[in-house]
Amino acid sequence: MQRLYFLFFLVFYVLVPGHAQEDSLSVNYDTERVTIQKISDGDLEKFKKDPKFDYEIVESNPTWWDDFKAWLGNLFLRFFEWIFGVDEAAGALALFLRILPYLLLVLLLFLFIRFFMNANMSAAESNSGKKPLVSLSEEEHIIKNEDIQALIQKALDSQNYRLAVRYYYLYVLQLLSEKKFIDWQLQKTNHDYEKEIKKPDLKKAFTKITRIYDYIWYGDFDIDQSQYEQAEIIFSDVRKTLNNA
Repeated sequence: MQRLYFLFFLVFYVLVPGHAQEDSLSVNYDTERVTIQKISDGDLEKFKKDPKFDYEIVESNPTWWDDFKAWLGNLFLRFFEWIFGVDEAAGALALFLRILPYLLLVLLLFLFIRFFMNANMSAAESNSGKKPLVSLSEEEHIIKNEDIQALIQKALDSQNYRLAVRYYYLYVLQLLSEKKFIDWQLQKTNHDYEKEIKKPDLKKAFTKITRIYDYIWYGDFDIDQSQYEQAEIIFSDVRKTLNNA
């Protein structure tokens, strides 16, 4: 009986693995029909004309711009190698040093563009407003060289009362400078002249006409003949005071 059991187990361990191995090594064949793809001359021409498939490297002679960039790059490379105390930069430092000239060039172009944009914007803002009849550069010429009383009369004849006030104020400054009450300089402000005047009554009168002048001229306030005549009374009082000083 024991021999019978032994034979049974022997047959089981030998035959069963063999069937499993046979099943695992079974091959599945592809029964789909194979279609042969043909490439025509037209298909080849299409690929030849496509730049993506052009692997030919064409070497060209360097231009002056290429030489300049190479020279500038080497200059910065040597400079930063000297700063960092290394004989030869490598890794991330070498990459940074190589792109640094281009970064500086971009920064320089940005600054130039921004400068010209600001200049154009300033010019546009100046042109958008009223054109000043008397510029700062003309003020010194008028006070030192022109017959300001004749300019006042010319402005009145053209009914430009605002400009007449402007000239009248410059005439007062001219008299103050001639009488040595102030030291007229182009860069000084009207407030500077107020502090230079030592006579109390003259200082008070000058402060009053300065307020009128600032309001009319710098406030861009147009006045008529009646308003000018009221301002002229105050200006005339200051002029009489200076003539008698």
